[in-house]
Amino acid sequence: MSRNRIAAIQMASGPNVNANLLEAARLIAQAAKAGAGLVVLPENFAIMGLREQDKVAIGEAMGDGPIQTFLSRQAIKHKIWLAGGTIPLISDDENKIRAACLLYDGKGKQVARYDKMHLFDVSLEEGSERYTESDTIEAGREVVVVDTPFGRMGLGICYDLRFPEQFRAMLDQGMELLLLPSAFTAMTGKAHWEILVRARAIENLCYVVAADQGGYHLNGRETHGDSMIVDPWGQVMDRLPRGSGVVIADIDRDKLTSIRRNLPAISHRRLRCGCHD
Repeated sequence: MSRNRIAAIQMASGPNVNANLLEAARLIAQAAKAGAGLVVLPENFAIMGLREQDKVAIGEAMGDGPIQTFLSRQAIKHKIWLAGGTIPLISDDENKIRAACLLYDGKGKQVARYDKMHLFDVSLEEGSERYTESDTIEAGREVVVVDTPFGRMGLGICYDLRFPEQFRAMLDQGMELLLLPSAFTAMTGKAHWEILVRARAIENLCYVVAADQGGYHLNGRETHGDSMIVDPWGQVMDRLPRGSGVVIADIDRDKLTSIRRNLPAISHRRLRCGCHD
């Protein structure tokens, strides 16, 4: 295991939680065997239900539940830091959950939690697709950046990718590495995924680990895939266009420091949104 090697896992999750966890365990083991010290699972890795309400039915209390136990045990087993994509945690509204990305250290301790802030309420007329995440998800309100052996790590989820002000707020908290578990639709992914992922890396001069769902799901949905790891210069270091698998790369914090020193765009900013002070 290397503290510089990171991995993004790509899945095509279904409605059976146990089956999804078995697949996640297989891919986590593959990443750990390849030397990854940090592994990032995609959004909804544990369940892509036949109905949106299915995730509400399996909502877990914070710190208790089979999905959280699975994540902790996997981190301990492989001695890795593990980002649990999103899991459904119960909220104040019994008809909704929080879509939470939980980060575990190599001892299985949960060290950070980020609740998805931006909810995907979108109609895609060309494909006759309509999504209303706000029907079943309660939005988070806090930007999360945490110290790790891999650098200052920011946590975002899927649709957040379209809101650069969120990542500027993370940058103001020292973000060097951004984790972005996702389940981008095939249509929007084809048009925007790579452009947005690379843009977030370039404008914030940070590494981005984008772990996406990729394939066909039993609920009829198709996700884009193309999980990738991008360096602070916007170069794609590794990617997986389709199917289940692992994307892996070594990060270089000296390179990040050098890029930020030689292209000091961060210090040249004139405007601050002030929205997360």
